[in-house]
Amino acid sequence: MGEIVGAALVSHVPPIVLPEQIRREMNNGDDISLLDALHNIRREKLDALKADTVVVFDTHWFTTIEHIVSSHARRSGLYTSEELPRGMSQMPYDFPGDPELATAVAALSADRDDTWITAIDDPHLPIHYPTINLLPFLQGDERWMSVGVCQTGSTADFLLMGQLLAEAIESLDRRVVLLASGGLSHRFWPLSELRQHEAAGLEHIRTPEARAADERVIGHLLAGEHAAVLDFVPEFATHSPEGYFGHYLMMLGALGGADCTIAGTQYGNYEAVAGTGQVNIWFDTTN
Repeated sequence: MGEIVGAALVSHVPPIVLPEQIRREMNNGDDISLLDALHNIRREKLDALKADTVVVFDTHWFTTIEHIVSSHARRSGLYTSEELPRGMSQMPYDFPGDPELATAVAALSADRDDTWITAIDDPHLPIHYPTINLLPFLQGDERWMSVGVCQTGSTADFLLMGQLLAEAIESLDRRVVLLASGGLSHRFWPLSELRQHEAAGLEHIRTPEARAADERVIGHLLAGEHAAVLDFVPEFATHSPEGYFGHYLMMLGALGGADCTIAGTQYGNYEAVAGTGQVNIWFDTTN
């Protein structure tokens, strides 16, 4: 019987894969804490857990009429971002996938009329940097599988997707780590002002209200108050959380939804990136 052995909300922002010199130039001579946070998660958590599979809820992979999971036996190639090709260009990636898990979760939707999940192994399926940017920090020997964010989904849809994923994991012989790859509030500064707001200081979060909302969510996550986060989602939506906050909601659905009381451990600081709010929080799912 399979189990979810760990989960985390993780930041994938482009600065983490930029050269240190550029990061420091952007941040008034200091480095950001997000890199060390990811390295520490690998060393302190993933190495010990010896997971079989890492599932990434990828906030840049938008789907429309169904949830989609990657079911490739292996994905490899060079990645250049259409969004930021100057900073993310021809980045090599190579990792095994988990077709059995992808197929298993898709099968759970086959006889339902309230959700649709499809497993896709098309070799030309695009890959996105919320998955790619984590690899230099978190990749080990595990299989990796990405899950899209359905842009027509509601909170209930995301929670159900996570619930079905947990059922698929339980049906297989798997130790799985879930990574909700995305940020908190997600509004950028206008282009004409953006260069003045590249540093990580919290004064660069797009609005004071967005910062307050992020800090409220972080406080709930660290206290294990996931039901409170769910209650706050409609208000949080006014600050445009990344990926409709679907990355967190799918992870939470897999961890029990509103009944989940797992307290988080923060790695690194809560930081700004171009106006958006970013944090890394780990959740121990086994004791």
